[in-house]
Amino acid sequence: MRSVSGQTNVDRQVTALRSTALSLVHRKAMFDYLRDREITGRKRHRFFSLFYGSRDYVNAVLAEHSSYVRCSSSYLCTQYLAEHLMEDYALEEPLQMYEQWYGEYFRAFSDGALAETEEEKQAVAPMEVLKPLLKHQLAEARQAILQMPPQPAKHWREVQIRKSTGDTQKMRVLFAVPGRIN
Repeated sequence: MRSVSGQTNVDRQVTALRSTALSLVHRKAMFDYLRDREITGRKRHRFFSLFYGSRDYVNAVLAEHSSYVRCSSSYLCTQYLAEHLMEDYALEEPLQMYEQWYGEYFRAFSDGALAETEEEKQAVAPMEVLKPLLKHQLAEARQAILQMPPQPAKHWREVQIRKSTGDTQKMRVLFAVPGRIN
């Protein structure tokens, strides 16, 4: 948030706020993944070793949780600033879509890295193939969000086609968590 307040020009503040919000989405993804996938035991240890290496597991969990709490509160602040102070459209629906796409990419990455058995590896194989496409989609979305004008003349086409019109029905989620209604 210091990068936002350090800017003197409003347009640069908006860009810095957008960049900060995107970074916060990335930084809070680990705990979102752990919560959604309910990873425990040995897999949880392996998961933290992916990002923290051979560092002590307890210290890694504490450091990551501390980071998650700070990121979540900062993310809430960016949402408030964008909506109430700067009235920045880019941090509404486009950022929500980016967060969803990043979650899909992070799940694909983490599920692939944590797969041990042949059955698990076969289950994640289709997503392994899609990872480069998901990464490319994220890069394009990030650029589009950062370059969006403060008051866009038209909405993102993706946002328009995803809006509920009353004659649509809810589709099955690609990454469903067993026992949870999505």
